[in-house]
Amino acid sequence: MRVAFGVLGPTVAESDGRALALKGPRHRAVLARLVVARRRVVPVTHLVGDLWTDPPPGAVGAVQTFVAALRRVLEPDRPSRAPARLLVTDGPGYALRPEPDAVDAWCFETAVGAAARLPATQALPRLEEALALWRGPAYAEFEEEDWARGERSRLAELRLQAVEQRARTQLDLGLAAEAVPDLDVHLAAHPWREDAWRLLALALYRQDRQGDALGVLRRARAVLADQLGVDPGPRLRRLEADILAQDPGLDPPAGPTATAARLWTRTAAAYDRTVAAGARARLETTVSLIRNLAVTGGGGLAAARQHRMEAIAAAEEFSEPDLTARVIGAYDVPAIWTRSDDPELARRIVEAAERALTASPGDAHEAARCRLLATIALETRGSRAPRGPQAAREAVEIARRLDDPALLAFALNGAFMQSFTRAGLAPRRDEIGAELVELAARHDLVTYEVLGHLIRLQARGALADFAAADRHAAAVDRLAERHELPLAGVFTQWYRALRLAASGQPAGAETAYRDAAARLDGAGMPGLERGLLPLALLCLRVQHRRRTWSDTDSGDTGPGGSDPGGSDPGPVEIDLGADWGPYRPWATPFALLASGRRAEARAALRALPEPPRDLMYEACCCLEAVVALEVGDRDVLERARTRLLPAAGELAGAGSGLITLGPVEDHLADITTALRAPTSPVPPR
Repeated sequence: MRVAFGVLGPTVAESDGRALALKGPRHRAVLARLVVARRRVVPVTHLVGDLWTDPPPGAVGAVQTFVAALRRVLEPDRPSRAPARLLVTDGPGYALRPEPDAVDAWCFETAVGAAARLPATQALPRLEEALALWRGPAYAEFEEEDWARGERSRLAELRLQAVEQRARTQLDLGLAAEAVPDLDVHLAAHPWREDAWRLLALALYRQDRQGDALGVLRRARAVLADQLGVDPGPRLRRLEADILAQDPGLDPPAGPTATAARLWTRTAAAYDRTVAAGARARLETTVSLIRNLAVTGGGGLAAARQHRMEAIAAAEEFSEPDLTARVIGAYDVPAIWTRSDDPELARRIVEAAERALTASPGDAHEAARCRLLATIALETRGSRAPRGPQAAREAVEIARRLDDPALLAFALNGAFMQSFTRAGLAPRRDEIGAELVELAARHDLVTYEVLGHLIRLQARGALADFAAADRHAAAVDRLAERHELPLAGVFTQWYRALRLAASGQPAGAETAYRDAAARLDGAGMPGLERGLLPLALLCLRVQHRRRTWSDTDSGDTGPGGSDPGGSDPGPVEIDLGADWGPYRPWATPFALLASGRRAEARAALRALPEPPRDLMYEACCCLEAVVALEVGDRDVLERARTRLLPAAGELAGAGSGLITLGPVEDHLADITTALRAPTSPVPPR
């Protein structure tokens, strides 16, 4: 159950769109206070002081009762003795540890920050989505509380800035008329905002309303004098002079961006007037828009995921399998990451695609069938079920038979997603990437050309051919810049951090990884983002420890020993309190080893699930092997060797294009040495 929290208005918690029953005002106060702390621990004594001016006897026990009640609401299925996942006990107090995108205030801040770095055409929808999160004043029921006052003020100011940022963006896009109503409302509530007065006057002037613009500036002068006793600032005075002089610098931008924005507005209005609201054509047009939205950036990708299933459900209501197949198959967005951003959504899409396949007549259009099969292959990524590989093979066969380049590119993407049945398949993925690059370049399928280069970047990295991987990274950056595909740069930035890690520069790599992780904020790819930075740093430290040990080990002392002059670099230190996402099981044994709890580390190692069949498969296997070497677990070492042998010529983890644990053959050598010496485990070299 995924729980989301809302504080941009009254404090709420919900799951799957359903409000959770938070008992009383003090329960909500505890929850809100922990949200304010932003995942940090709030000592119980501080909570007592925040909840009561004059704490009663037993206040600490009352706080514990509130926390217990909140845990029952937030995690109703948690076994009674299992540790809490969301509202955790940590040292002297409690911390709320939701996912980064599970608190509306955090999402708002991320979106506003991301919009400031985006082109105006992408920034405007991002700002619209951010401002739509507000349901009232932040922490509405706690306006008198000292602990909420600073956060309320900060968020309120950020919201005012976002409203003005949206207006500036609208003016940059030539949408002056759209900016005026919101600015009027904004100024009615906040009449001292000089920049808002300036934007409103400029918006009116750009609509050929010079008199109204000057009237706004006169109102601004009167308000500032009456309420604050000050004259307008230099920017307002300069604008008034420029309007009186009809300065050409005030004219709306005449570039292609403004022209495109006006064309979009007019065309959308004409479509809305012309095409009936319930028409099938409107639904299919909507799906095409959703598809294009997905490649524009983080906000667009998240919005596309949100609306995609709604479009499929709407298509199914017509009870026309062909229409449903077209709506599902139209979303042929290239995918490079092998872990789903929304597993539940993926499951529902696969079910809808299977229903459409079953309901389609025997003579159904082969292209539609191919798209449904490719969709199943893509959405079952990481699964061990045989349906995904089967669907991928059939989709590629149909696409080749039909000789349809766009269809073949889509099907090859599905084949890539199903090319993780075992370790060591980087050469196969390299072949898929090479075909995609050639096919897409020949038929002007730009997004698939980018995908092909990214697949080859990953595959050549896995094969330690960094010269080739560098060329593919450069090609991705050129195409992304030329065709406004900002998400592609996320992957090349992570790849360059990997390059530093692979070349033995841990300090530079750590800085590069942290910079790359910051770019993931708001990118709309939780399946990639969750746990990635902690995992990257863990792999970096494990690899650095191996190098350090190798440098100090003479190799003459036999299994389990090291050169007397060398020194054990010590355990790998990690922060288990970080958001490890799906990689937490592989991090836990390292944390236990670092605290000297070897027996528990061995038990955690034995409890590990099989690594998911995705781009992190070899990395997870090697992490298991590293821990197994430390605790001398022969069974796990045997299992790791069996899994890793097919990848003996690769760099562990580098096939992700993100991380590395060094050559697989080095890990295999450590395992082999340890298995020959049953009484003494060998530390990693």
